[in-house]
Amino acid sequence: MNKSLFFICYSLLILCSKSIWAQSPKKIIIEHSDYADVNQIEIPDAFLLTGNVIVNHDGIVLTCNKAYYFQKENYIKAFGNVQLVQGDTLYLNSRYAEYNGNLKQAFATGDAVMSSPDATLATDTINFNRNTQEVYYNTKGVINNKENTLTSKSGKYYVEQKKFQFLTAVTITNPTYVIKSNHLDYFSNSGHSYLFGPSTITSKKNYIYTEKGFYDTKKNLGHFLRKSYIKYEDRLIEGDSLYYDRGREFASATRNVKITDSINRGVVKGHYAELYKKVDSMYVTKRAVAINFVQNDSVYIHGKKLMVTGKEGNRIIRAFNNVRFFKTDMSGKCDSIHSSSKTALTKLIGNPILWNGENQITGDIMHLIGNNTTQQLDSLKVLNNTFLVSKDTLGTGYNQVKGLNLYGKFKEGKLHDVDIVKNAEVVYYMRNDAQELIGINKNVSSKINLIIENNAVETITFFNQVDGDIFPEEELPENGRKLKGLLWRGDERIKSKEDIFPLEENELNDKLIKEGKAEDAKENVPMKIRKETLNYDKKKKKK
Repeated sequence: MNKSLFFICYSLLILCSKSIWAQSPKKIIIEHSDYADVNQIEIPDAFLLTGNVIVNHDGIVLTCNKAYYFQKENYIKAFGNVQLVQGDTLYLNSRYAEYNGNLKQAFATGDAVMSSPDATLATDTINFNRNTQEVYYNTKGVINNKENTLTSKSGKYYVEQKKFQFLTAVTITNPTYVIKSNHLDYFSNSGHSYLFGPSTITSKKNYIYTEKGFYDTKKNLGHFLRKSYIKYEDRLIEGDSLYYDRGREFASATRNVKITDSINRGVVKGHYAELYKKVDSMYVTKRAVAINFVQNDSVYIHGKKLMVTGKEGNRIIRAFNNVRFFKTDMSGKCDSIHSSSKTALTKLIGNPILWNGENQITGDIMHLIGNNTTQQLDSLKVLNNTFLVSKDTLGTGYNQVKGLNLYGKFKEGKLHDVDIVKNAEVVYYMRNDAQELIGINKNVSSKINLIIENNAVETITFFNQVDGDIFPEEELPENGRKLKGLLWRGDERIKSKEDIFPLEENELNDKLIKEGKAEDAKENVPMKIRKETLNYDKKKKKK
């Protein structure tokens, strides 16, 4: 054969053999053992290695007391004080282990313990796939990660991501709280937990439920979606999206927010809320409404912003900007409201107007006073420029009472006994039992007392310096039938709980409810892993 042709063929053969070897599995290398033996009867086709056995294979080191090495199969069985080490990322200890060099898979059992820089897993049997860098177990396991202890019946550990994944019942026990879920991803370096499906976080302070959420076990911060709520002894917080800071005892809720006060029998709704549990306060906006239940009736208070502060027995409700309120027998408007449960005093501040029965009441300052014992409305105080007006039941005129101040007493939720004090004036259409007009009473005195029954004035009593008379209808001209300052605002009257909301807030409400329903209709899928989780170690190195 030609020499040059021979060398070409030889070179090709070398290259091909190198390519074949590159694709073939690497062989297990025995680095050390105190003794080596072959026993074809007891262990056919295997080397028996005893005493300080050290084995190396493609970046891992296995040590043990005794081993059977099957060279043809590239397989080893290890006994006694077995440890498999992969760099500084994983340590696997057990009483017995098997390692397949061709498949690059390990099996460890008997007090098996896997250690990584951030966590330790103890269980009976552990499997390790080096190709996918996954550790998995199907026996009860306990994972210790600094402050947290995780227990589960099965699980997986993704070495590169430093992530434990549990698809059966898992419990995270922390000195402060306990997390339970059937589907949880836990990142051992950051302590970030991703919850999916019915999951709970229980502590002495509260109880959290979610079906899709995130919880940072180091910073004690949480974000919860999908049927989530936070429950305290006295409050239940619900919303499409909840944020929670355990350290500050702060929570915020977004879209379809509902906060139920079980002790004070009240509900606050809106589409954004902030709650500060330590100081017992909350702030609610976006179609905010406070609903208080009082003796088979409900009081609805709406403002662009609502604030509720103070503990039970000393709670204050504040409503700001374009406030409207409704109760079955009463409604009103003002710029803002300040209501104290301790004093049972509700102040209507800034251009207040009140409708009670068929009566429209206005004045500069208006106070509603309740009775904490009976839990009923007790009295009304109106100061400066008081004006009480109602439409005549049959005619087109108006019954009017005007004066400086008004002091009224309620009976079964309706104004019953009313005193108009100082510079009192009245125009009143008087009718007999047949509802025929007798005349128009126009009078001035220092004080007037009204007794109101069934939304109509039963009696009028004038005190001191009375000046006036009862005029036949034809003798009192139209301009004489109206007191100065009369402004009938019947078209503004709030007649239902829906009327307390302006059009733009109803439109916002419809939009957000529609968004919430669309979100609920979607298939529930696990929360996307956050960048702060994926980049946790990178940030750590930068610091």
